[in-house]
Amino acid sequence: MSSARVPVIPGYHGDNQDVDFLLKEADKIGYPILIKAVSGGGGKGMRIVNNAKEFEEALNSAKREATSSFGDDRVLIEKYLKRPRHIEFQVFADKHGNAVHLFERDCSVQRRHQKIIEEAPAPHMPEDLRNRMGVAAVNAAKAVGYVGAGTVEFILNCDDNSFYFMEMNTRLQVEHPITEMITGQDLVEWQLRVAAGETLPLRQEDLKINGHAFEARVYAENPRRGFLPGTGKLVHLSPPTSSPTVRVETGVRQGDEVSVFYDPMIAKLVVWDKDRKSALRKLGLSLAEYRIVGLTTNIDFLNGLSTHPAFIAGEVETGFIPRYHNDLFKPAEPPSPKALAMAVLAAIAEEKQEINHTADKRGSVNDPWTTLTGWRAGYGEARTFKFVNAIKEDSEEKGQEYTVHVTYVSQDNYKMRITHTAKGEHDVTLNVNGKVGPNGDVQARIGARLYPSSSHGNSRLGSWCWW
Repeated sequence: MSSARVPVIPGYHGDNQDVDFLLKEADKIGYPILIKAVSGGGGKGMRIVNNAKEFEEALNSAKREATSSFGDDRVLIEKYLKRPRHIEFQVFADKHGNAVHLFERDCSVQRRHQKIIEEAPAPHMPEDLRNRMGVAAVNAAKAVGYVGAGTVEFILNCDDNSFYFMEMNTRLQVEHPITEMITGQDLVEWQLRVAAGETLPLRQEDLKINGHAFEARVYAENPRRGFLPGTGKLVHLSPPTSSPTVRVETGVRQGDEVSVFYDPMIAKLVVWDKDRKSALRKLGLSLAEYRIVGLTTNIDFLNGLSTHPAFIAGEVETGFIPRYHNDLFKPAEPPSPKALAMAVLAAIAEEKQEINHTADKRGSVNDPWTTLTGWRAGYGEARTFKFVNAIKEDSEEKGQEYTVHVTYVSQDNYKMRITHTAKGEHDVTLNVNGKVGPNGDVQARIGARLYPSSSHGNSRLGSWCWW
């Protein structure tokens, strides 16, 4: 890269892996430094070191993880920038010596050194800087005689807009759809044409940026527990409606299992609009429409992140999440009494579907209990549901529990007494009128307001589960 006039961050990239030698190189570079696995990716085998005392332990830790992940314990050492942005350029080259870039993507907002939300083009990107980085990306591809789709990744210093080559990924990446959205090009088609020996479909001067696009990665993970990957069954999966400007790219269906054997990504939510503000609004609406029941996801976290004032202003960098940690991880609000009442009705609706399915098989009539107009024999005139916080990620939320006592009043009418059992707060009593449609849909009137919902309407209870 250096010989190709691509800016390279100061560091040691040689073969000598002796601990004392690497320590001396780190001292020359100046702390903080980054130890990085030569064969690394996805943040594995990376350690930030702030001083010489931390070096050896961090080096050994990085080498162990590199060996475990890649079978290669070699590392390199680079200067660590405190406020960097992660900017990558999509490049394409053919077998005839032609190479172009399709502009940049900003992938700065990350957790565990892994991307969580990307956008194209990058916010606050001066045109002259875009041109210089684009030329450097094309030079990087040409320097290795590259053919096909690739991504050249740069570190951009927020303080002075200096940029440095980080790595090149020799493939299409997870976030390539946002490049397709702003350029109107099908990059998979480009890949096939180049592989077939054709020239690139367009020249650099033919490529233009149109509008703005975001990609949010929907994961089965728990953001409040350090983004710990999760597993479980996708009991209910209802993504936002797809359109030419909203893409949901996924490899799972309702009923599938998210296991420990594969990446916990559920989907890529990609949106486009005429400008960044409009695209951000569309992203928020699409996230609000997303419904997943059965396991913990990062959807609510993505919603909070994308509506944070600093993100809206485009003030992104790789330390965004730790910088605004207190804003992004405010104490979880307990569910409202009305949400708990809807959850109870949804639970009854699920029972209705299950019993009706059994009844249809046996040829028997529906039980009065399943129609929400009376109680099943043996249950008496009341039932009790308990809700408990299943996450309990901090001391304030430990042991939070609600009890809902449901009493049948008359056809479709119930009295629900809700008690916060952990704090011993006074009861809240609601008069609820609830009906279940033929598909298990719930329609409730609580007070003077009508609340329509699906039988999975309790997905907005987040970490709360009932029995």
